Amino acid sequence: MARLFEKGLYRRIEPLGLAPAQFMTLLVLWEQDGITQQNLRLHLDVEQATMANTLKRMERDGLITRRAHKSDKRARLVYLTDKARDLRGGALSAAKAQNELALGDLSEPERELFVSLMQRVVGRMKDD
Repeated sequence: MARLFEKGLYRRIEPLGLAPAQFMTLLVLWEQDGITQQNLRLHLDVEQATMANTLKRMERDGLITRRAHKSDKRARLVYLTDKARDLRGGALSAAKAQNELALGDLSEPERELFVSLMQRVVGRMKDD
């Protein structure tokens, strides 16, 4: 299910020049611009190498800038560029369209139950 959803999302965001990992990173940054690379990694629950590679591509593509933290010389802060901010509407519309396709046959109560059950399963696996 996750693979099919990601494949469909990719088809929708690829014309915007985004990959799924970049989209997930942008989702966090659109809400918390200027957080540390480490906090971003923890929020997304990915390995350091994966996060570093994603951010390197995003920096190359002009979506983010990384700056040294003023009080912690080891930390890097991640900031959105105007280009990334401008992608927000289109990217969120693409994700909403994919959600609608995936959940289109479910009633609103079924959708709520489905999401709730998935959150419980994911939470359980994270505790392991």
